[in-house]
This record gives sequence, C-alpha cells and structure tokens, in this order.
Amino acid sequence: MSTQSCNKPSKLDLINQASREDIDRWIAKYPAEQKQSACMSALRIVQDQNGGFLTDDLMDAVAEYLEMPAIAVYEVATFYSMYEMKPVGRHKICVCTNISCMLCASDEIVNHLESRLGIKMGETTPDGRITLKEVECLGACVDAPVIQIGDTYHEKLTLTKIDKILSSLT
Repeated sequence: MSTQSCNKPSKLDLINQASREDIDRWIAKYPAEQKQSACMSALRIVQDQNGGFLTDDLMDAVAEYLEMPAIAVYEVATFYSMYEMKPVGRHKICVCTNISCMLCASDEIVNHLESRLGIKMGETTPDGRITLKEVECLGACVDAPVIQIGDTYHEKLTLTKIDKILSSLT
C-alpha cells in the first residue's frame, strides 16, 4: 500500500519565468511587507501570459506568489473590468457607455459596432477576432465617445472612424 503526500501541489508553476520577473519588478515598488499591493499588476501580467483571460488556477497562483488569500485576488479580478474570466477575441473593444459618452451618442457607436460585427456586447465574433465589452468609464470624458482597443484609446468617435478602426484590425 502506497501513501500519498498530503502536501497540496503548488500552482506557482503556472506563472512563467518572464511573468515572475515582471511581477517581481512591481513587488519591488512596495514595502516588503506589502507585496500584495502588486496584485493588480500581477493579474494583468498573468492574464497577458494566458492569452487575455484569467483562470481560477492562475488567480490561485497569484495569491500564492503574493502570499495573500485567494479570495482577495478573486475580489480584485472580478471587480475591475480590465480582467477577463473567459477567453476573448484577439482584439477586445471596450466601449464606454457612461454618462459623458452616452450624451455624445455612444448608443449609436454600440449599435453600429454590434451591427457591423454581428455580435452583442459581451460576445466574440465567431472567428475569434473581436470581443465587444461595455465598460463603465474610460476616464476620457472630454473626448467622448471613446473606445479602448488594447492600450489604445480612440476618441471623438464617429461611425466613419469606427469603420476605419474595424478595417485596420487583423
């Protein structure tokens, strides 16, 4: 009869070396006893490493790496709209529908995007190219209406500008 180890396996192996080094650069910005302050950056890093979305195992690995309760990591990941809990398209179009954008016709932008792409908010095109996501605020109210694709903001949108943006996405 064999005995099994009672030790719980580590999920740290899910975080690759390049991601660990990047997370460590963020940890170094905080006092040693406050490494959990790097949680948001660590989640972004492992999300990028995983092709744009988080899994429970990856969030558990972040919690273990930062020596914090997993529930605290889950709270951060589910609170902020920049984190994804399921796969997304190669291009994630975040559409601001908050008051400033709404007053500048973001509803027309949403309708146009949905019509052109054949999907609704929260969905991904069948070819996996584009995901549409409604976000609360992108903080660029003066240039409303606004969308974000990757790290790029597209401001003062018109339907013509949207068509040009969509045509540029591969």
